[in-house]
Amino acid sequence: MTHSIKTQGHSEKGRTIKKVIVILGQTATGKSDLAVSLAKKIGGEIISADSRQVYKNLNIGTGKITKTEMKGVLHHLLDVVSPKKKFTVVKYQKKAISVMADIAKRGKIPIICGGTGFYIDAITKGTIFPEVPPNEKLRKSLLQKDATALFCTLQKLDPEKAKNIDSKNKIRLIRAIEIAKAFGKVPPITEEFPPYKFIKVGLYLPPNKLKKKIEKRVKKMFQDGLLDEIKKLKKSGVSNKRLKELGFEYFEPTYEKVVTETLKYAKRQMTWFKRDKEIKWFDASKFTFSGIIKIL
Repeated sequence: MTHSIKTQGHSEKGRTIKKVIVILGQTATGKSDLAVSLAKKIGGEIISADSRQVYKNLNIGTGKITKTEMKGVLHHLLDVVSPKKKFTVVKYQKKAISVMADIAKRGKIPIICGGTGFYIDAITKGTIFPEVPPNEKLRKSLLQKDATALFCTLQKLDPEKAKNIDSKNKIRLIRAIEIAKAFGKVPPITEEFPPYKFIKVGLYLPPNKLKKKIEKRVKKMFQDGLLDEIKKLKKSGVSNKRLKELGFEYFEPTYEKVVTETLKYAKRQMTWFKRDKEIKWFDASKFTFSGIIKIL
């Protein structure tokens, strides 16, 4: 049975509002599978919202969807740039907005799928980010400090920004400090009204089930050749420093370390998503497809 969802909604302030589905949640909850199934049912195309899957050749460690798993559904914003380069949320936002408009223009339904809350907010909240050029000298000095010290620095510079940032993410902390020093404090991030109605579906798992899924996924990562993937990245010229920035899976990984860090990451993901009251949550071990179709 094929379900149809009207791509065109109501109007607000003279704008036509089109529907966009967002499938988000913690790692290992089955977001990609749901997105593909949904896309096939309703005539959708998928836009990845994952801050590392934008990089080429980061496949096993990031759990990137394979061509077979895509089942013929078009996926966007995967394999966009070399891992040697940095891909900012501003670049992501511009590309995602352009792709979303193109999908809607062709009469298809955009389905945003991923676990990077910062990227999802950048699209769904119309966030406008301050433009501050990189300060390499400052970055170099800040990189010598640990996340705790960086967080303390940001708290002094801008307590409000410190309340809404991942205190363990060095890259984001350094960028926030960089902006704060350029402006005297981190300027307020403003929001524009996006011409879409975002329907947010969140997937979660009870802690014991999530732990088992993560353990199974990490075991498969090593079986599929995570260590060989890292060797190839190094051979292609990706430095150890850059591998560290790309995540714990790419810097001296062991099974135990990757499981532990993935569980911590999943906890941080949920902390971020809990702030968004627009998300309708489903237990990934129990939900029915028809239940999700109803809210659309």
